[in-house]
Amino acid sequence: MAAMIRLFRSSSSSIALRSFSTAAVSETLKSQSYPHNPLPTSIEPKGKTVQWVFLGCPGVGKGTYASRLSTLLGVPHIATGDLVREELNSSGALSKQLAEIVNQGKLVSDEIILNLLSKRLESGEAKGEAGFILDGFPRTVRQAEILTEVTDIDLVVNLKLPEKVLVEKCLGRRICSECGKNFNVASIDVAGENGAPRISMAPLNPPSQCISKLITRADDTEDIVKERLRIYYDKSQPVEDFYRSQGKLLEFDLPGGIPESWPKLLEVLNLDEQEYKLSAAA
Repeated sequence: MAAMIRLFRSSSSSIALRSFSTAAVSETLKSQSYPHNPLPTSIEPKGKTVQWVFLGCPGVGKGTYASRLSTLLGVPHIATGDLVREELNSSGALSKQLAEIVNQGKLVSDEIILNLLSKRLESGEAKGEAGFILDGFPRTVRQAEILTEVTDIDLVVNLKLPEKVLVEKCLGRRICSECGKNFNVASIDVAGENGAPRISMAPLNPPSQCISKLITRADDTEDIVKERLRIYYDKSQPVEDFYRSQGKLLEFDLPGGIPESWPKLLEVLNLDEQEYKLSAAA
C-alpha cells in the first residue's frame, strides 16, 4: 500500500501544485436548499477550472452527469469504473483478478484503484490536462485522505435516488457490443416515499442499428446489484461524512431522468449551459 501511495503521489505531484479552482459554485449553493442537508458554504467561485468529485450509489447516474459537466466545462471526466473495464478488456496482469472481484459484486481494492488512477493522471498530465471531474473515486475514507494529500477538491456532488429506482435502473442497463454506447430499457415509475414526489424515468432506447447488438453487463443481476448497494451503504457512505465535515458536500436528490434532473443540477451549480457553449465557441 505504501508503494502504491508513493506512486499516486509521484504521478499526481504536479496536479497538487497547480492552482485549480471552480467557477461554478456561487451564492446559489448557499441560498438554495435541497432535501436532507444544508449545502456547502465554504466554496467560492475563483476561476474556470474545477476539481470535483461525484459520489453516489451504483447506477445512480454519476457517469452521465459527470460526463455532461465535463463536456460543458472543458475538463476531463475520469471514471474509475471505466478504468477498471478498460483493464478487464486488456491482457494486463490485473485482468483476471479484476474479473473475479467484479463478478462477485465486490469493491475493487484501494491498491488496484490507485494504480489505475495514477496511470490515468500521469497520461492526462502529459497531454496538458487541467482540472478534472472524478467519478467513482474516492470510495473509502482512506482513498479520500490520500486524495486530500495530493490535491485540493473544490466540490463533492452526491447524487441520490431511492433504492428501488436504483435496482430497476441497473437491471435495465444495456451496452451496444459494436459501438460501446450505453442505453437503458427500463421504464421507471416509482411512488415517492415519506411525501417525496413520484419519480418517473423514460427508457433510453438504442437506435435501430444497435438493437440486435445489445448486451447486459455480467454484474447487472438483481443479487449482485443489491450486494453492490449493501457494500456501498456499509463502506462508502463514511466518505460523505468526510467531505460534509469539510463543508464541501452537495447532496442532490435526482427528481427524475435527464430531462428533469439536468436543468435542476445546472441551477444548483449556478451554471448557464448556453453561456458556456457560447464561450467555448468564441
